[in-house]
Amino acid sequence: MQHESQLIEWEEDGHLFQALWQSANHAPKPKRFFIGDDTLTADKAYRLACEGTAIIWRGDFQNAKQLLQAMSRRLPNSRKAKNSAGSNKSNETSTSMDGSVFHLHRRDQVHRSRILGMLLIPVTTGLEIPLRRAPDVKEALQGALQTNQLTAQVALIIMSLKELLGVIGAHQWRKNGVEIPSLGTKIYPHYGVYSPVRGEYLELLAKAPLPTQELAFDIGTGSGVIAALLAKRGIKKIVATDISAQALQCARENLERLDLLKQIDLLEVNLFPTGRAGLIVCNPPWLPAKPSSAIESAIYDPDSQMLKAFLKSVGQHLTDTGEAWLIMSDLAEHLGLRTHKQLWDWITEAGLHVVGKLDIRPKHGKSSDKEDTLHEARKKEITSLWRLRVL
Repeated sequence: MQHESQLIEWEEDGHLFQALWQSANHAPKPKRFFIGDDTLTADKAYRLACEGTAIIWRGDFQNAKQLLQAMSRRLPNSRKAKNSAGSNKSNETSTSMDGSVFHLHRRDQVHRSRILGMLLIPVTTGLEIPLRRAPDVKEALQGALQTNQLTAQVALIIMSLKELLGVIGAHQWRKNGVEIPSLGTKIYPHYGVYSPVRGEYLELLAKAPLPTQELAFDIGTGSGVIAALLAKRGIKKIVATDISAQALQCARENLERLDLLKQIDLLEVNLFPTGRAGLIVCNPPWLPAKPSSAIESAIYDPDSQMLKAFLKSVGQHLTDTGEAWLIMSDLAEHLGLRTHKQLWDWITEAGLHVVGKLDIRPKHGKSSDKEDTLHEARKKEITSLWRLRVL
């Protein structure tokens, strides 16, 4: 990402202003701007955002947060899509949706993110917000922004308030950590790295019978939690891979805190390292859809590309008696995005067979939230650890 391509310009009080557009989610820079302050109504702000005009905020910071909430209330309610799509169906008797509810839900999510992302906040290159009643965000932003791009020629950064609030929230997760019962300690996720808050799959990983204690590969390590758990189970050497440098930095800090770096190697590669292992673990994104931000790449996998690539090639990296552990939610099946038969076909076509399967029900809040748009699918969801071997 080149510095010059991220510069934005606007006119204000007869002067031309220039700033560096920053988005850790890689949102495109806006092209039209309006200068907003405490006199701006929510109706006008919402209308401007819908027209594609970004609002550079010059008023009180806490008022900006209230404005964002007011704009949010003006967005279409995605739960109407749930009621509309399900009005002619008996969800109690059907085994899955046809995908329409999910696609309407995703459409609304993307639209919501675009509209709310139009309320922008200025940040100085010293990572301070030059607004009344603004919080101290320096520490949070240092962990999220590409500060190496800042120069003396650019005195201001512009970013969306929605993303800024996400950065602040993620910083709290990073400071407080996520308790992992299977590890008996905490993992500290970074901004932009998927947090292991849905920890039921780790319970499966903690009790599945190990095929080896010599060498394991952890594919798509993220925060490093799976590699840490494998190390705790006594595997002597683990190679953990990821294509995200940000994820690898997060994993490195977590594993260093747990004093496991002598036992675990971290590599920035796509899927597999060289060589063969007696155990290869992968927890790929579980929904075949397009991510709309970097963090969503841990959830959404367009056309199940990573899943299919893992299954197709994993046999070439296993020892003769080795096992591949595929950790997957079946939510996609209940949403009508993939069939149970498709997954079995991909396993068979890859020359693999199932030697065991462990299942667990989700425990996260959305699984019991009847107001959630996707509740009918979520309440049937099962997460499984598939134990695979080469035929």
